[in-house]
Amino acid sequence: MPNKRSLALQAAASLKSGASELSETNVLVGFDGFVDTILHVVKTRHSATKYVRMDRMGAFGEAITDAAGLSANMEMVSQMQKLGGNGPIMANALGACGTSVTYIGNLGSPAIHPVFSEFAAFAEVHSIAEPGYTDAIEFDDGKLMFGKHESLREVNWANLTKHLPEKALLKIFSRSRFIALVNWTMLTQMKGIFQKITTVIAPKLKGPKRVVFFDLADPAKRSPEDIAEALKQIATFQKFFRVVLGLNFRESVQVGEVLGIRKPEETHSAVAAQAVKIREALDIETVVIHPTHFAAAAAANGSACVEGPFTAKPKITTGAGDHFNAGFSVGCILGLSLEESLQIGVATSGFYVRNAKSPKVNDLIKFLKTI
Repeated sequence: MPNKRSLALQAAASLKSGASELSETNVLVGFDGFVDTILHVVKTRHSATKYVRMDRMGAFGEAITDAAGLSANMEMVSQMQKLGGNGPIMANALGACGTSVTYIGNLGSPAIHPVFSEFAAFAEVHSIAEPGYTDAIEFDDGKLMFGKHESLREVNWANLTKHLPEKALLKIFSRSRFIALVNWTMLTQMKGIFQKITTVIAPKLKGPKRVVFFDLADPAKRSPEDIAEALKQIATFQKFFRVVLGLNFRESVQVGEVLGIRKPEETHSAVAAQAVKIREALDIETVVIHPTHFAAAAAANGSACVEGPFTAKPKITTGAGDHFNAGFSVGCILGLSLEESLQIGVATSGFYVRNAKSPKVNDLIKFLKTI
């Protein structure tokens, strides 16, 4: 296994040589869509324009606890409004890397919401409903996301095929080398969509197996029975696709509990072993797990672990995991090793949290050379 420096340089070289292949690759991502407002909590206000930010999540929790039985006035300052949802963020990052993106989801109806206008300018977008809305309160050690999800109930097979008949959907799936189906947790009708894809669309696909990437997206609020059923459905995709399941550390613990796998310590070897166990339990191609400081993955030919370029003072954290997923997926598209794919994943996330924007291939190459 190459050392950290040589792996980063190797990944940079692979990206440089694979840039033209990425530009010729069609990807499909769906099916959610949110308008995200990024917020900071004011700890101390000094003037109309100057304040000290509450930078630790624990301090915010203590402030809420102290107000129990009383009341509290907490000021929040908007930092930006941006496109949100696991799908749009991941698709936007894949597009920045040069792929040709088709996106299906709830980005506005009858017109696309303005926050997605730049995205829709380079991607082929099919919007089927109004977006959801998220207030993301960010701290240096984490974030709290408060969502309004009413419109997500419109993300179902009937409404999907109302906007894109099965023949049109089959055409999009057929031309796509890479497919990402994300945010199962919030999209409560995904069971039906998964079932229809594997029975109506997938059997008609021709040629080599396409990669399909799944992100459950924080399934803590779903029952163990629902999670178990979703995992069973995801496993059925392996018949038609090369299945990749992406998890953050907390999600890997939740999935492990459902599968009867003990919670691992948050160490390189333990997380890599967790990826191996989950992959074997589901009998899918790849499982990737990305804690905050590093990432690990397991495939049939073994496992790998890569240290991330951690920063204690990120400009943004909302969407960091989706950028990791996009970077890792770029490695999958290019047929790179687990190590290189993980390296590109952590670099994509690392660049994003430092710069609050999705990196282009040249940005990634330059960033990898500094790791």
